[in-house]
Amino acid sequence: MATTNYIRKVAVVGAGGNVGRFITEALLKTGQHTVTAITRADSQSTLPDGVTPKKVDYEKPETLVDALRGQDALVITVSGRSPIQSIEEKLVRAAGEAEVPWILPNEWSPDSANRGFIDDVFLFGMKVATRKLIEEVGKSSYIAVSTGFWYEYSLAIANNYGFDFAKRTAKFYDDGNTKISTSTWPQVGRAVAALLSLPLESGDKACLTKYKNQVVYINSFTVSQRDMLDSALRITGTKEEDWTVTNEDSRQVYKTGIKEMKEGKFGGANFLYSRVFFPNGGGDFESTKGTINGVLGLPKEDLDEATKRAMERQKQA
Repeated sequence: MATTNYIRKVAVVGAGGNVGRFITEALLKTGQHTVTAITRADSQSTLPDGVTPKKVDYEKPETLVDALRGQDALVITVSGRSPIQSIEEKLVRAAGEAEVPWILPNEWSPDSANRGFIDDVFLFGMKVATRKLIEEVGKSSYIAVSTGFWYEYSLAIANNYGFDFAKRTAKFYDDGNTKISTSTWPQVGRAVAALLSLPLESGDKACLTKYKNQVVYINSFTVSQRDMLDSALRITGTKEEDWTVTNEDSRQVYKTGIKEMKEGKFGGANFLYSRVFFPNGGGDFESTKGTINGVLGLPKEDLDEATKRAMERQKQA
């Protein structure tokens, strides 16, 4: 457990993954943290320089406890292709046994404290379950960092934010004017590093205890698909008439996607993204709940630079 008023030792699950790498590198950059990467014995991921790897076997809980003992905080980033809920449960219980005082669970998503999302998308219910489990185990406190969708990841996949840059097509949910809060990977990394650099206690000033067992919100932008298209037009020097823009009813896409999922069909109608783009559906948490960007000193980012990264990522896919 922490012996000072600051987090020093941080264990990161998924340090070799997309968002995990940015979080790990940002933590190391502070000079305040040592980072232990919790990895499977058979993992082929390349870890950032400067981390201490600890191999674990999720079927042997004692290896998780051993890897986590002495850590001040556990940051969980788990791939969507993994059995997330099972992995998180094992990590939470092991963290409790190892007496890790703080957990940042596998949040990194739109607002999982939004009742509509919880009711409509099972993935958000899993996040709620993890937070409840942490409280039930009673040995750790959590701070759930809600980031919205990852901007460069989501924009690079045509079935998510709706853009195919090579074909110059844009598929809007409804009229394309619904704004949602979204974050770049570098911003997520900066946010976690800044959050875990706050003192544990600090009177009236910002401190970790202030956010104990809460969902907090950070973002890079609150933008619509039309804002994204405008960004792409600026970057490419094209006009809207050079693109093919179509519209789909977000609620119908959601219904179709849920039906297809129940039938075992995946990759078609996107029930997750269409649900977050419902008009007044909770995707814009910046306006409704505010962010802690200012508290953490997060920078204002350049939308076009982020869009360029997404375009390059799509090109390389």
